[in-house]
Formats: sequence, C-alpha cells, structure tokens
Amino acid sequence: MAQRDRTEKTRHDILLVAREEFAANGLSGARVDAIAERTRTSKRMIYYHFGSKEGLYLAVLEHAYAGIRQVEDQLKLGELDPVEAMRRLIDFTFDYDEANPEFIRLVTIENIHRAEHMRQSTTLSQLNVSVIATIEAILRRGQTSGAFKREVDPIDLHMLISSFCFFRVSNRHTFGTIFGRDLADPRTRQRHKALLQESVLALLRTA
Repeated sequence: MAQRDRTEKTRHDILLVAREEFAANGLSGARVDAIAERTRTSKRMIYYHFGSKEGLYLAVLEHAYAGIRQVEDQLKLGELDPVEAMRRLIDFTFDYDEANPEFIRLVTIENIHRAEHMRQSTTLSQLNVSVIATIEAILRRGQTSGAFKREVDPIDLHMLISSFCFFRVSNRHTFGTIFGRDLADPRTRQRHKALLQESVLALLRTA
C-alpha cells in the first residue's frame, strides 16, 4: 500500500472510531487516548492529522454529513417521477436516521454546543446544499406535471421530513417510556414511515 493510501486509511479509521467515542461520551467526555488505543495510533498522530480534540470533533461532523449526502446522491431521484422521488427521499431519510443513531447523537451534541464548532467549518454549509437542490428539483417537477399544487419552501420541507425522522431516534427512549410505545417495533416503523410519506404528499397535493 502506498504511503498516501496508508495515510488516508489511518485518517479514515480515526474518524470512524472518533465518531463512536464522541457520540457515546460527548465532546467533553470523549478521550483521545481511547481513540488512539482503539486505532493503534497515538495522540501525537491524531493531533498531527486533526490539530486538536476540537479539530477531530469537527472533522467527525463533516465526515458524518458528507456520508449521508454521498448516499443521497446515489438515489438518482431525478430519474423518478416526482411523487415516487418524494416517497423515496422520505424512505431514505427515515431508514438512514434509524440505522445511524450515532449521527443523531452527534447532531444533538452539536446543538447543545449551539453549533459553535459547526460554524467554524468551511464545508458543512456547502455539503448540505445538495439535499435542498434535490428537494427543489422534485418540487419543481411536481408542479410542472401538476402532481403538486402547493408551493413549499424546500428548506421548510427538509425540516419537516428531518424533524420527524430525527425525533423518532433521538427521543425513542423517553417517548417510548412515557407512552408505552416501542418505536423500534417493525409495525410501528412501517406505520410511521407511511404516515410521514402520506402527510407530505397530501400537503403538496393541496393548493
């Protein structure tokens, strides 16, 4: 393996382990020593790649958002009719959040910090432009075809979809305890996914 490839692999391995460490323990509780031990590297090497613990944390955030956007790009939603494209986008968001609770915890942690680290990123805003452009294109095609009647701000719609999917994961334990519902139950999952899809489409179909 070439030196450059080894360096990239080391960096990638550090990011994956750091994601678990930060998601489990938060920024203040995460230990760089633990990350170094699990990746068989050293604190010195981690600081060489990322500058500081905060730099590593920000790199983890950027890597997490890049991951979800990369998978979204592979959906090829522009090749589907607008109704099916919207269903597919919701289906993907729902399943991705469910399968990646660490991503949800990282976002929650950064909200606790009032996005102070995220604001230092030069790439995060650009990374999230693609999903808004995707939604905007689906809405435009739906309005052109007559499938959608209502004009909706794409960022508002993104927030509507994301908030439901996010809440199901972030509040699973508290909500489940209060109301006696297992949000991980397959029947509940399917019902909630269908509820979100039909609610969004009903909104878009009304003038």
